[in-house]
Amino acid sequence: MTFSLLTILDMIGTVAFAISGALTGIRQRMDIFGVNVLAICTATGGGMLRDIIVGRFPPAMFRNPVYVAAACVTANIVFLVVRKKRAVPKTVITVYDKVLFWFDTFGLAAFTVDGVMMGIDQGYGCNIFLISFLGFTTGVGGGALRDILANQMPYIFRKHIYAMASIAGAVTTGLFEYYLPGLRFPGMLSGFAVVILLRFLAAHYEWNLPVIKM
Repeated sequence: MTFSLLTILDMIGTVAFAISGALTGIRQRMDIFGVNVLAICTATGGGMLRDIIVGRFPPAMFRNPVYVAAACVTANIVFLVVRKKRAVPKTVITVYDKVLFWFDTFGLAAFTVDGVMMGIDQGYGCNIFLISFLGFTTGVGGGALRDILANQMPYIFRKHIYAMASIAGAVTTGLFEYYLPGLRFPGMLSGFAVVILLRFLAAHYEWNLPVIKM
């Protein structure tokens, strides 16, 4: 059950982040190669950073290319749909931020939980700080790489407590494993739900962390 759920979360995160990466590339007027590169980096970058931290070499994206392939297929579908219409559809332009928000949110939740579970499977279940950090890195790493390659301020530093939602979800999942190790499935679902809920509330009520206005 846990393995199947992890596989599902992996694919949800991969497709969701690939879509957000492809849309960002199209908006930045990249060609089809650039759109694919951005989608792949967004979908697999966080997992690559996670694997490097725990010493899993080569990283999973190179050992199991199905996720890279899924990101490429997703990116090309998005590219062809937009190209067929000769431009980014007005509906997408109008709701672009909302579309990107929800794809990012589901990808963030899926990869955050996945990162924590990967740390647990590697034998670090008693180290809540480490597995939470792995969840955070897996969740936000790909999006940060996407924004850097697209020459944008990383989303995690400026919008709707993005990183904080990932941290909260990762800690929730880690605490379930630490105190209730027999309840992995509810722990994973709880971590996923916390990320979704916090992101929704932050967007709805326009919660943001304090900034200094110069």
